[in-house]
Amino acid sequence: MSESIQKVGTTPRFSEAAIHNQTVYLSGKVSQIVEGDIHAQTSDVLKQIDEALERAGSDKGQLLSAQIWLKDMADYQSMNQLWDAWLADVEAPVRACVQAPMAKPHYRIEIMVIAGQRMPNMS
Repeated sequence: MSESIQKVGTTPRFSEAAIHNQTVYLSGKVSQIVEGDIHAQTSDVLKQIDEALERAGSDKGQLLSAQIWLKDMADYQSMNQLWDAWLADVEAPVRACVQAPMAKPHYRIEIMVIAGQRMPNMS
């Protein structure tokens, strides 16, 4: 018998997350900051990831993988400074980072992650 699939934040177009076998698959996150530079947009996206993982019963310490798309690789170093600080207290996941055209002209970054769910406290 297969495990059920739980969807979180479902809209007609996509779900914010899918959970299967204690693995959380987040949809790609883009910044809600229209006029922001890479620093502002990356900070916003990382905050959204933290919040979405929490809603799905996980956190950045459970990250398995991350895919990062940048509008311009000139932003790579600045993005990495924020990424490294965000992960300072956990082990980093496997990761890919590439340059790609974005769905909207103001998007500078999109990040999609996969994480395990936290194990319940059995004490």
